Amino acid sequence: MKRREAIKAFLSAALLSPLASRLSFGATRKGVARKPNIILILADDLGYGALGSYGNRFNETPNLDRLAREGLRFRDAYASATVCSPTRAALMIGQHPARSGITNYLEGDDVKFLSPSYITLNQRMKSAGYTTGLGGKWHLTGDYHKRRGAPQSHHWDEVILSETDHISLGDYFAPYFFMPGVKAREPNEYLTDRLNFEAVDFIRRHKDKPFFLYLSHYAPHTNLAAKPDIVARYKRKPGAGGKGKNPVLAAMIESIDDGVGGILRTLKILGLDDDTLVIFTSDNGGETNVTTNAPLRAGKSWLYEGGIRVPLVMRYPVGIRAGAASHVPVVTHDHYMTLMELANVRASNQQPTDGVSLAPLFAGRDQIKRDALYWHYPLAEPHFLGGRSAAAMRHDNYKLIEFLDTGEMELYNLAEDIGESKNLARAMPDKVMELHDMMEDWREWIGASMEPMRPLATDAGHG
Repeated sequence: MKRREAIKAFLSAALLSPLASRLSFGATRKGVARKPNIILILADDLGYGALGSYGNRFNETPNLDRLAREGLRFRDAYASATVCSPTRAALMIGQHPARSGITNYLEGDDVKFLSPSYITLNQRMKSAGYTTGLGGKWHLTGDYHKRRGAPQSHHWDEVILSETDHISLGDYFAPYFFMPGVKAREPNEYLTDRLNFEAVDFIRRHKDKPFFLYLSHYAPHTNLAAKPDIVARYKRKPGAGGKGKNPVLAAMIESIDDGVGGILRTLKILGLDDDTLVIFTSDNGGETNVTTNAPLRAGKSWLYEGGIRVPLVMRYPVGIRAGAASHVPVVTHDHYMTLMELANVRASNQQPTDGVSLAPLFAGRDQIKRDALYWHYPLAEPHFLGGRSAAAMRHDNYKLIEFLDTGEMELYNLAEDIGESKNLARAMPDKVMELHDMMEDWREWIGASMEPMRPLATDAGHG
């Protein structure tokens, strides 16, 4: 009982306390301090090992690899959830999915949506003087025809190529069936290229004032579609079509990478290179129907590492040492507090948050104030990709998975078994009990519901 009360006291203190310190970020031009521009790029269903900087030798990602070389690469970064909408909500409001209640993807006819009553990350940035822009996928709207939770209701300054008539997917080639109001700039325009163009245009138009750009790609979500000339080039590579060597997926990722290159060139031309933090990550692990997340186990829809561990790179020349790497476990909802700190926005008690600022890691520290990471994914039935109703936590290098449909437990030592192949639960029952007690305390503290959000669809266009 004493341990439970101590945990609650610690978590409450972490939740309510203001940011303890401010870091002096930002380059100066003509002697005037400038807040950093912030570009947050989110890929959809891009797995941990999809980039060259994370060991991939088939996909070509020179610009994202440059981000890693010139910035900070996180080796133990996680998505807040193993499917789309919960992670995106966590990114926007800084809350764990178990707190917000958005624990599954939104299908477009749900009563669940991201309420405009939340103070979203872009609103925090706007209060600090930033111009804010969303380009691409939102996936936090409920009943789309009533526009509840649509990005426009969350006070973005600009919303570009976000969902119109469909909640999840944009067409990859024009004419855009799901976005009939969007006119292509050229015949057979590729959506990823268009988003990249709009991102550069946003940067150019707002170069004289701090800006926050959330570039949220639809790619490489299935159904896969890429530019034929790039696909053809990958098909000629050795081993193409084999395990983890999908030419269409690789071509989709390359188009995202091309956009990163265009953004970096634009920042350099405009003299904003040193002033801008560029972040790249993904909303969950890769879908194993089209790729492998090896050496990680499983993929999207599962709470094994392949479903939740994601690439995360950050480049900020005046604030992050080039070529740095971190093994500190971090999670999507940490971005909210991190960017608030960089923008010098004070935390408040008006909206509880569950993440912590990652700014101390920019300075080379090897720890942040957090004891464990948690995941909460209650389902009425298995996901169409196979994932089961489950909860999980990581404490130090130990990871516990509890399958909520059967009550069975699995325990892994990630330091020795990143592929989660050796279940230690029977050999270490005391450790299982210790971690499960921590997880139950956490669920009680955060108010996690054990009820599924709603039954799942079987349409692969979702999630």
